[in-house]
Amino acid sequence: MAYLLDANIFIQAKNLYYGMDFCPAFWDWLVEANQAGKLYSIEKVGDELLAGSDDLATWASQRPEGFFLPPDDVTIPALATAAQWVRRQNYRPAAINDFLQDADYYLVAFALAHGYVVVTHEIASEGVKRVKIPTVCIGLKVRCISPYQMLRNERARFVLERGAG
Repeated sequence: MAYLLDANIFIQAKNLYYGMDFCPAFWDWLVEANQAGKLYSIEKVGDELLAGSDDLATWASQRPEGFFLPPDDVTIPALATAAQWVRRQNYRPAAINDFLQDADYYLVAFALAHGYVVVTHEIASEGVKRVKIPTVCIGLKVRCISPYQMLRNERARFVLERGAG
């Protein structure tokens, strides 16, 4: 099973619970999981991270090719499928337009095309003002989980060295 990470995984980790200054093991784990073929994100998420001028932008810029995946020929039909599903729902036109211009659209389509599990902090919603990743995933039968579920599934452990303090 391979995971596809939403931008909010990186941003919230950096800003909150896995700060680069005090939990480098999380960031190392992401790199190792990517190298093992278990974890990726998409190019558009990488572009969002690179747009910042902070440690996260620097970290993202140091990722090798193959971490932030570009859209491919298999993704193109999945983009159409995702767009059709979203347009058939009761979302407001502005919400649909915003979604179709956002990295979230490409994230869901890439996961659909390649059978990846989407990892996001977003929660499914019946609201009509914003299209949420998990809601689209449910509609398209794409598995979507929280980062904590991913870390538990993969048995990630961030353990202090003995004597560290």
